[in-house]
Amino acid sequence: MEGSIVTCTICPIGCRIEVIEDSSSDSGYLVKGNKCNRGIGYAITEVTNPARILTTTVKLNNACLRRLPVRTDKPVPKNLMLDCMKVINSVEVDTPIELGTVIIENILSTGVNVISSKTV
Repeated sequence: MEGSIVTCTICPIGCRIEVIEDSSSDSGYLVKGNKCNRGIGYAITEVTNPARILTTTVKLNNACLRRLPVRTDKPVPKNLMLDCMKVINSVEVDTPIELGTVIIENILSTGVNVISSKTV
């Protein structure tokens, strides 16, 4: 069987984890090389549906700054990143804005919000 190798980023150890499809396993995968149980879930997710926190900026009106830093409050599937950026790039916000304010709720029906990373 051929598998995938991922480097776990859950903790500072950075285990190199091998993930192999295994129909006899409950999860459908055999995971080797992890030093903790958190690495198992991370590695399977990374192979099946990788996701990342998206950080970027939106246009800011009525302020000396031109852009407002924003980020997603949960990871977004990597295959939706470009579509998310299209939505985010179409948004403009007005001041005042507080840290953590939801800028875009439930982007692309993912259950993920885009929030402000700064108070302006």
